[in-house]
Amino acid sequence: MRQVVLDTETTGLDPNKGHRIIEIGCVELIDRKRTGNELHQYLQPDRKIDAGAIEVHGITNEFLQDKPKFEDIVDDFIAYIKDSQLIIHNAPFDVGFINNELLLTGRDLGETKQYCEVVDSLVMARRMRPGQKNSLDALCRHFNIDNSQRDFHGALLDAELLAEVYLALTGGQSALFQEGDSGQRSRAEKIIRKLDSKRPLLPIIQATAEESRLHEAWLDELDSKTDGKCVWRMDHSE
Repeated sequence: MRQVVLDTETTGLDPNKGHRIIEIGCVELIDRKRTGNELHQYLQPDRKIDAGAIEVHGITNEFLQDKPKFEDIVDDFIAYIKDSQLIIHNAPFDVGFINNELLLTGRDLGETKQYCEVVDSLVMARRMRPGQKNSLDALCRHFNIDNSQRDFHGALLDAELLAEVYLALTGGQSALFQEGDSGQRSRAEKIIRKLDSKRPLLPIIQATAEESRLHEAWLDELDSKTDGKCVWRMDHSE
C-alpha cells in the first residue's frame, strides 16, 4: 500500500477569501514504512501573507519572492499523490486549499478526490480519544513522539510528525521489529512476563447500580461532546 502523509502552510485561513498555499510537505509510506521519497515545495502565492499566519509558520513574503507558483509544479504534485491514500490532519482544510489551487490553474484539473483517497487522521483520533485534545502537538505528547523542533509550523516537519502519529494511531508498534531483527526481537521477548497457566481465576466484581448510573451519565456527556460519536455507544457488530 502506498500512502502519502501531507501538510500545507498557507497565507491565511480561507481560500474563499483569496488565501493561497505557500508550502507543501509530503512523506511517502509504502507498507507502513517511510521510503525517503518526500516532496517539499515552497510556493509564491501572488499575494501578501497575513501577519497572524507568519506568526504560526514563520514564512515571510520576502522568502517566497523567487519561489515557483503552484501552476508551475502542479503536474509533479499530481503525479506524486496520484493513486495513493492521502493522510491529512483536519483534511477539509488542506483539501479545500488544494482544490482551490487546482481550480486557479484554469486547466480543468478537477479535485483531489479524483486522484487519490483522502483519510482524515483528526477524525480517527477523535474516535479513539473522544473528548480529548487531538491536535498534532497533543497527539505527539500522547504517543511520546519528539516534536521539540516544532518552534514554528512547517509543512514537511508536520508531515513527518503526522506520519509517526498516524502509525501510532493505527498500531504502528507492530512494525518495530522487522524481519531480520532477531537480536532485537529476542531481547524484547525476554522482558515479556508470561502468566502462569495454573494461576487462580480472577474474581469478577460487578458494578453497583449507582456506578452503572454514573457510567451512563459519563457516556451521555461524551456522546454530546462528540456529536453522537462516542465509541462505547456505537454499534460494532458490522
